[in-house]
Amino acid sequence: MATSVRIPEETQRRLDALAERTHRSRSFYLREAIERGLPQVEWEYDIAQRVTEVRSGAVATEPLAEVVAELGLDD
Repeated sequence: MATSVRIPEETQRRLDALAERTHRSRSFYLREAIERGLPQVEWEYDIAQRVTEVRSGAVATEPLAEVVAELGLDD
């Protein structure tokens, strides 16, 4: 699937230089960057969503003191 994105000029220059040095296409490196970076971005947004849910009270939480006591870590 084709997608269009705007990137900063400096990023474009770096991408072009890498592609030229390695004899690969810019598309190859864009796909590589997305495939490597997407899991991290997904994880970060999932964490942010979870924080929102906890702060709004939509998710039940346990006080730290109770967890520590239950696990016997209060020694």
